[in-house]
Amino acid sequence: MCMNIDTNWEQIVAEKDARIEELEGLVAFYKEQIRLAQIRRFGPSSEKMSLCDQIEMFENIKKTDEPETPEPELEVIAHKRRKRIGKREDDLSGLPVEVIEYELAEEERVCPDCNGKMHEMSHDVRRELKTIPAQAKVLEHRRAVYSCRNCEKNSDHVPIVQATTPEPVIKGSLASPSALAHIITQKYETHMPLYRQEVSWSRQGVALSRQTMANWVIRCAEDWFLQIYDRMKREMLSREVLHADESGLQVLREPGKPATSNSYMWLYRTSGDAKWHVILFEYQPSRSHIHPKLFLGVYPRLLHADGYAAYHMLPPEITVIGCWGHLRRKFTDSLKTNPIKERPDSIAQEAVKRIGYLFHLEDRWKDIEPEDRYKSRLAASKPFAEDFFAWLSAQKVLPKSATGKAISYAFEQRKWLMNFYLDGRTEISNNRIENSVRPLALGRRNWLFCNTVRGARASAIVYSIIETARANGLKPFEYLEFLLETLPNATIKSIDNILPWGDAVPDRCRMPMSKEGARVAEKKQAGDHDRLSPEVFGRGA
Repeated sequence: MCMNIDTNWEQIVAEKDARIEELEGLVAFYKEQIRLAQIRRFGPSSEKMSLCDQIEMFENIKKTDEPETPEPELEVIAHKRRKRIGKREDDLSGLPVEVIEYELAEEERVCPDCNGKMHEMSHDVRRELKTIPAQAKVLEHRRAVYSCRNCEKNSDHVPIVQATTPEPVIKGSLASPSALAHIITQKYETHMPLYRQEVSWSRQGVALSRQTMANWVIRCAEDWFLQIYDRMKREMLSREVLHADESGLQVLREPGKPATSNSYMWLYRTSGDAKWHVILFEYQPSRSHIHPKLFLGVYPRLLHADGYAAYHMLPPEITVIGCWGHLRRKFTDSLKTNPIKERPDSIAQEAVKRIGYLFHLEDRWKDIEPEDRYKSRLAASKPFAEDFFAWLSAQKVLPKSATGKAISYAFEQRKWLMNFYLDGRTEISNNRIENSVRPLALGRRNWLFCNTVRGARASAIVYSIIETARANGLKPFEYLEFLLETLPNATIKSIDNILPWGDAVPDRCRMPMSKEGARVAEKKQAGDHDRLSPEVFGRGA
């Protein structure tokens, strides 16, 4: 009888202990979630490490570095540092200067001591920044019509000749190239919705409704910008290394879908080694893998993407390159859930340090040729990445904790993360395209949604033109104005000449280039490693 009682009590205690352990795990999990939610709401979103962490990381890494690993040969650029006049002069160097002279009258140039004539010895210069607000005015195109006086008197047929005038962008409307470029850049570059622009126009005495402006944007996209978009798409698809991402978009009047449902903007862009940068947005009603499959086609490619499963369902000819930046973000979020005192010795902190070292190596190799970068990665970076996964597999954490989920994500994505080492032209993260999708995210916070499918497609085309222009060093307003002046009048022999890198693009459209930018541009002109070709650096190694 006593044995039965003791056995029952032991069983009850064991069950209680198991329950307590389960509840403690739940409490720890909910604490993590609360702490992470507070940090996401109130804390900084940056993943930057402190200086102390970076120093500690590199001191630890030095112990594991292979001393026999040859260092890559880096390009040494010899230059003389000029005497710095001041940052303000550099910032204003690209602006026109209007000089206002202040001089004494001839009778006032008398020395107060000896009454002799004074001469001008120097200038005292003060610089100010002057702005000229946008002004609206009406351009009246008056075309002269000519007839023959002699034929009017002596003939039954009077020839009439008209002077030539440029074709309008939109026939029967008040739209001019400059007005359209202003409306488009205000919405898609500075993120000002059309209803705010309507108020701005009214302050200048112009009654221009948001519906009219929306119709103008759609007409410009469909009539003129679409051909530029299609040509840029052909240029992009001739490249072998690309980036892809997608972002939600709400379209109110979409057939077969409620107004509250999400549509998507798919985004594609060329990689860093491309001679010319191409950034394309594509509107689609869903997030299905069929959309990138149709866009990219069945050609051998290297596609940088995040961990979204749709990219892993693409044809086998497309090799998906995982994003180490997304993996680092998982561990960074996990690190934020830990109490501050426990962070230095946490698994998440160590994981962030190890991934940071891979980024450090990529920063060292960013200026070398793809073939050399590929060899350097195999010698120094890939073994360290493999050691990182071996270290992760030895860690014991709760599967549902933030760190446990980050570790699970790492092993789920391991196959695509390690594809980064297949080629010297790949990049360690997909941050390049995430920076390109940011203007859409900022604009979406302001104009909130697209009204129709035509509007969404027009927005995709316009975003593509603007972001590609910016990526190639052009001013969006000036470039759009140039396109809208040129395309309706067919003053070009080939559309290639007016692409963002075309020879016909005037200098007024180009941003002032720094010396560093000129050096990078000159280097890109020397070689282009990203065209579709049978040769792939390191593929299959």
